[in-house]
Amino acid sequence: MKLGIVGLPNVGKSTLFNSLTKAGAESANYPFCTIDPNVGVVAVPDERLKLLADLYHSAKVTPAVIEFVDIAGLVKGASKGEGLGNQFLANIREVDAIVHVVRCFEDGNVIHVDGSVDPVRDIETINLELIFSDLEILERRIAKTSKGARNDKTLAKELDLLSRIKEHLEAEKLAITFQTEDEDEQAWLASYNLLTGKPVIFAANVAEDDLADDGASNHYVQEVREYAQETGSGVFVICAQIEEEISELEEDEKAMFLEDLGLKESGLEKLIRASYDLLGLMSYLTAGETETRAWTIKKGTKAPQAAGKIHSDFERGFIRAEVVNYKDLLDCGSLSAAKEKGLVGLEGKEYVVQDGDVILFRFNV
Repeated sequence: MKLGIVGLPNVGKSTLFNSLTKAGAESANYPFCTIDPNVGVVAVPDERLKLLADLYHSAKVTPAVIEFVDIAGLVKGASKGEGLGNQFLANIREVDAIVHVVRCFEDGNVIHVDGSVDPVRDIETINLELIFSDLEILERRIAKTSKGARNDKTLAKELDLLSRIKEHLEAEKLAITFQTEDEDEQAWLASYNLLTGKPVIFAANVAEDDLADDGASNHYVQEVREYAQETGSGVFVICAQIEEEISELEEDEKAMFLEDLGLKESGLEKLIRASYDLLGLMSYLTAGETETRAWTIKKGTKAPQAAGKIHSDFERGFIRAEVVNYKDLLDCGSLSAAKEKGLVGLEGKEYVVQDGDVILFRFNV
């Protein structure tokens, strides 16, 4: 999974990126200090892996990972070349979802690029730049498609779709809210890779005092939540500075620090949960002496396609899957004990993989 982190300058974006990835992106109180996109890969925390690895005495543990791309601060007019212009936009076309960091704290020492804190205005500023960038993509596609549309029904149909999406964006609506009429249109829309067609998670960056009640008493956070509800986006509350402090601690210190703050999980854990929910993802597990590993798949994935995550040969030659829930496996103490109790299923091609399944695939190529 690849997430692009965007936000206006000085909203806490690079501080958040640093704390999530410990990659040390330069963080400074002025716009455009993040000139090149910074990329960091983060392991998805999953306590099931350690428990299974202990059971199997695994030589290696491989968690699922998320790649974060930190993009240079945006300003009004970026799509027309202001600030760093379009440079940042290409870097987020390939991400699965956008994490949009929004400033929800007052601090006279941290300059706001527009002179005041107003999260909804900030969100709309960035959305407008994304819309302008998408319109450029559509205009190029329209010019290309128009040439053959007179003599080709398929191209004529696509041209009609392009015109309708363009109209939708010109009304300052996001591509993610555009309704397609059939599967052809759905496939075309997906192929355009529009920035405003990507799912969004808003990271409401608050002061430390607003963390304990998850931003409930912060009116800026409420504004972000209302806005997110209208667009079907995710929201999580974070204090980027606290996250930076957490990232410097050892695991046991981290737990104590979170407890002192009245928190059950770190911002990274909140973000991962929000990302998985928004994108409809989950993990199944494989375990053995050589390796215990988590594999991220879409909810609703059937066994052969889940096997294909490991290797295309597994999907091509799929015979069946031996499946046991990780809790049942741990409770029984071994796979053979779980089999004796009838807790291991032999599943075929139609089996829909569940979160926390421990699977052994049988295949023949």
